[in-house]
Amino acid sequence: MDNKNVITNLTIKQMLQSSAMGFNKEYLARPSDVNFDILGKAFNDTGRLYAKLKIAVENNSCMSEGCEYELNRIKQLKEAPKQALDFLSMIVAEVEATEEPNFDPNNNYEYTIVNCILKQRPGFSKTDGYDVMLHLLENGTQDMVFTGPGFEKPLVINNSSLMALNEAGISIVTSTPDITKEMTKLLTEVGIFHMEDVGPNGELKANAKIKEQFILKNPDGSFNYEVVEIGNGKGRNLLQYDMDKIMKTANPFIDAEVSGLLSVEQEAVAAWNVYLSEGKYWSYAEDLPLSQDKRDLFKQKYKDYFMDNYLNKFTENQVPINPEDAAVFDLQEAKMAKAQAFIEANNL
Repeated sequence: MDNKNVITNLTIKQMLQSSAMGFNKEYLARPSDVNFDILGKAFNDTGRLYAKLKIAVENNSCMSEGCEYELNRIKQLKEAPKQALDFLSMIVAEVEATEEPNFDPNNNYEYTIVNCILKQRPGFSKTDGYDVMLHLLENGTQDMVFTGPGFEKPLVINNSSLMALNEAGISIVTSTPDITKEMTKLLTEVGIFHMEDVGPNGELKANAKIKEQFILKNPDGSFNYEVVEIGNGKGRNLLQYDMDKIMKTANPFIDAEVSGLLSVEQEAVAAWNVYLSEGKYWSYAEDLPLSQDKRDLFKQKYKDYFMDNYLNKFTENQVPINPEDAAVFDLQEAKMAKAQAFIEANNL
């Protein structure tokens, strides 16, 4: 099923982003009926039922003792229009997440189809075989039923069940946390940059540098450079960093960020699938709640992703602080000078 979710969600996304429909003469030649009339059909006969119940109560000709059933149904019918509008709004708000740029295609593809139906996207009209029905149930709840060629069977959503999930903080479509934005902010919080390197937008400036205390030095206090060859017998010095010290300083901040993500596990699954999984997806239906092994794996992969894509660029190809040390030099001369310095230091 997960593979079908990915394939179907990506196919729909590609179809909607493509301009191919604009060149489809068959599609352009036929009318597209998007008038599902959801509320009109649902309340078509409620007026007669309401009048019948009111007459029964007023004439004391109820079928239930003390008109309990009739009075309860009258109350339900009065409240039904507002409930229906709230229900429809709730569904729209849920399925709109399928349009987010970092949407996880492992989400149930049926909700992507629901969004396309409600947003009247090309290819998801009544003409294309889709329909939506709202049923007012005798227990006072409401069912929204979606049918059409994209569904294996009718998709039924009950308003009371959806509301209960919302109140518990559970979504039927999971939004993916924007960890790229979170990691950009995290860079400013891990304690390895100076506060003056943070710009007014809350992000590191382009010329931000890691604090000197994290740069590797020799026992005499001089910088322990990496010498790299740049061609034609020339070389230059690059700074080297104490990565163990950097990670020891940054880890508490990264761990706090990961703990926040894992506090909402379905969003952690989305973040894993979109950013960290390398194609090894987790299933919302089968992998929640997350095992400790998966939580530990998420934590490690998050750190690796942060290092590889954000922090490491501030440790790579960094030229020396001292202008003299940053100059290009002759590699052979440098080797001879180093050898001479070794001889003098050891009285050879």
